[in-house]
Amino acid sequence: MNKSPKKPYKAQTVAVHGGECPAPNTGATTPNIAMSSTYQVEPEIQFSVADRTDDTGYVYTRWGNPTLQQLSEKLAVLEKAESCRLFSSGMAAISTLFLHFLSSGDHIIMSDIVYAGASELAQEILPKMGIRVSRANTSKVQEIKDCLLPETKMIYVESPCNPICRLSDIKTIATITEKTNILLVVDTTFATPMGIKALELGADIVVHALTKYIGGHGDAVGGALLGPEEILNDLHQSSTVRLGGVMSPFNAWLILRGLSTLPLRMRAHEENAFKLAQFLENHPKILKVIYPGLTSHPQNQLARRQLSNFSGMLTFQVQDMEKAARVFHQHLDLFHYAVSLGHHKSILFRMDTASLLSSSYHLSKAQEEDYRNYAGDGIFRVSVGIEDAEDLCSDMEEALKLL
Repeated sequence: MNKSPKKPYKAQTVAVHGGECPAPNTGATTPNIAMSSTYQVEPEIQFSVADRTDDTGYVYTRWGNPTLQQLSEKLAVLEKAESCRLFSSGMAAISTLFLHFLSSGDHIIMSDIVYAGASELAQEILPKMGIRVSRANTSKVQEIKDCLLPETKMIYVESPCNPICRLSDIKTIATITEKTNILLVVDTTFATPMGIKALELGADIVVHALTKYIGGHGDAVGGALLGPEEILNDLHQSSTVRLGGVMSPFNAWLILRGLSTLPLRMRAHEENAFKLAQFLENHPKILKVIYPGLTSHPQNQLARRQLSNFSGMLTFQVQDMEKAARVFHQHLDLFHYAVSLGHHKSILFRMDTASLLSSSYHLSKAQEEDYRNYAGDGIFRVSVGIEDAEDLCSDMEEALKLL
């Protein structure tokens, strides 16, 4: 299958075949790993990437690589994007995005709650570069409008947001940026292309941490930006290559392998998360559960309108969070007490509100109040894996008996 298949194949077919074809020299049906750092070229090729054209071919893996190209094409077809650029991590993708599109004197509006690494970069590094940052609760569109300045160059949204699973109405936010020079960037790592296609809702660029659901196995780190070819080709040539945050071909191969089962896995993640969320919501020792698929989620109607898959991320609270963390660490068999998310195995981690507010998020009083409406003094963030749902509930039940 080439990058633009002639037939409108369904997602699972695209996940298996998109961007791939048998190797021309050997007929191998599984993608090869092109581990070479350099390639033999014609004598007309120049040394600088500034002289690179679409016809240049492969020169140096920092410029381009066959294995990365296959992953890029598969992701682009799944996301229905013109182009995809890969990076060594999600943070490498975000850092390159900011450094390419923003410069001294510019202004960015960013979701008040996003992935901690992105949040800390925005509040600690961008201001040193003369870039003004405004943080808005992007679930409230008026807050975004109130932050707009003549110098605004980007609105950066994460939906559902990490770690509290709060949503932003991307289609409505896109009405703010249409017919302007403001870029709307949306991180949909929690949802994946199986849950939402933000470009179709009006986003200009989509961000994915490939380490999470798209890789799916917890064995490779990577990031991606997807969007129009013209925008991303310029970013790649002028920033990605020079900043150097490129993905390893071996990691690209691992993520390519994982991506083939993404639609199947996301259905399993959603089914298991639904069952675990319902189990927890009905348990006497659980104070609160947040999961977009539950009718109790504050934005369930938006979730049902915007998401085609509710994903496997949920949060819950108990009375004594510190004790529960110790109990879960020692007594849960199937949930790994670990950071990260989106792996085939279930993962759980305590997110303390006071710690996050003092380090990753600097919120206004109103924003903090909204955060606490979702998270209280702390939450357990759960990435529900693809194990048997009954086993996950049973494992959790045994641990909860000790609280």
